[in-house]
This record gives sequence, structure tokens and C-alpha cells, in this order.
Amino acid sequence: MNYFFDIIGTASVLTFFNYQQQIEQNKNRGSAYLGSYQCSLDSFIESVDNIPKNPDWDWDDVVGSIVNFWLKNEDQVRYWQNNFNPSDLDTVIVARVGEIEALRCEFESLLDV
Repeated sequence: MNYFFDIIGTASVLTFFNYQQQIEQNKNRGSAYLGSYQCSLDSFIESVDNIPKNPDWDWDDVVGSIVNFWLKNEDQVRYWQNNFNPSDLDTVIVARVGEIEALRCEFESLLDV
């Protein structure tokens, strides 16, 4: 399987937690959300441990997709590192990780409306 990773924004801890709990109820989900108090490669890799292992994913490949994103998207990483304030303990930086095929199907379903 191929996986994707992307930093999508910031959210309050409570908002992130509530949204993550809603997403986690679907055991067939194709993606998961990661929250971190720091915009660093290590912190996002560590946050993978907080995803319930319900999805039948190759977790080494998931981590590999995070590393690949970090290496190939320096401008986006720098943007978030410069604009995210880690001293605000009520806010986390949010990223999305998942299967590329599931993301494609999700986008196609939006076009079928």
C-alpha cells in the first residue's frame, strides 16, 4: 500500500480530540489525524503511536511517508515551523496520514455529488 502525509493546520486540543474521536469510530477509515505540540519530524513520528492500530496498515510505510514528506516539502515544513507557536499549550499542529487509494476514493465521492 502507498500512504500519504500532509500538514493541514492547527486546532485547539479539545477540537482536535473531539474530531479524532469521531473519526476513530469508523474502523474502515482510510486516514487518521495526528496532533503535535511541536512541528518536528520526531514529534509527528511519535504521534503515530497515539493512533489506535485499528487500520490494517504497514506502520513502517506510514512512518516512511512522514519522512518522505519532510524531505520533499521543505518550504511547507518551514512555513509551519515559523508560524506555529508551540508555547500555546491549547493548540496543536494537525497532520493527516492515510492510504492514497482511500484519499482518491474520498475525492472522487466529492465529485459525484
